[in-house]
Amino acid sequence: MRTGSKPIVRSSTYEIDVAVPYRLDLTVSALRRLSANIVDVFTPDGQYIRAFGSSYEPSIARVTQTRPDMLTLTLDGDAGEHPRAIALVRRMLGVDRELTHFNRAAARFSWLRPLAQRMLGVKPPRYPTLWEACVNSIVFQQVSLHAASAILRKIIVATSPPLTYDGSVMHTFPSAESVQRTEDGLLLAAGLSERKLATLRRVGDALLSGMLDETMLEERASPDAVELLCRLKGIGPWTATVILLRGLGRLDVFPMNDSSVARNLRLVAGDAPLDVDGILRALGPQKGMLYYHLLLARLETRDDVGRASAY
Repeated sequence: MRTGSKPIVRSSTYEIDVAVPYRLDLTVSALRRLSANIVDVFTPDGQYIRAFGSSYEPSIARVTQTRPDMLTLTLDGDAGEHPRAIALVRRMLGVDRELTHFNRAAARFSWLRPLAQRMLGVKPPRYPTLWEACVNSIVFQQVSLHAASAILRKIIVATSPPLTYDGSVMHTFPSAESVQRTEDGLLLAAGLSERKLATLRRVGDALLSGMLDETMLEERASPDAVELLCRLKGIGPWTATVILLRGLGRLDVFPMNDSSVARNLRLVAGDAPLDVDGILRALGPQKGMLYYHLLLARLETRDDVGRASAY
């Protein structure tokens, strides 16, 4: 691995137990959304690769599923950063999450049961930082999956210096500091609207100043956490809900009034009558898993579940 001209060669391997059933390919697909993602990389041989930034040098995490109940994690980079990287990988890949309630409840619906069976083993992914969750949620507001992914890719390229690893170019996710230092013109040229750019600036300021942090959200029940996030201009209930779901791993929330969710529900259910409120009540504290299953259903139609990354 190289950042500029400096090689980093230290490597250590760790084993991570997972709550079964577990499938790395499905979980990574739910995390990255599309195979065009240049930060969360999935290789043709089923390896997940992610670069984590630090104040000293990046760490590269390589994850494979070696057994149904175990992942193997190889870390390259500063050994002092390994404990942090291990904790981030465990968080991002949902290795400890138990989903018995969702699986049992999903089996009650004839239209949902086949999808839940095909996607058995997906765990709720979680972004490594609140900042990354906020950026993704804001960029994906009210635009198509492909359009938002293209915009985010351009932002990452503009704000995160590339690094070469195993012959491929990778990117860390840009920090709040790096985005705040980036000129408006570059971010607007990436496809951000002025409104979304202003929201990103406000979120970055709030996080860097300590006005908002993950602990403030963690200590609140989900409705109160949504209310706190919505105090930031540009963040509404949908965006706040996605931040809690993807950033804090809150499965007791579901992004309502989402046109893509509605299309995906109809894609899965076909002509079956739908009582969405009843479905969410049945799924109860794990209703957020429906969001990930609907996303995977859409990706499945595009043959983009478990597809090797185009990076």
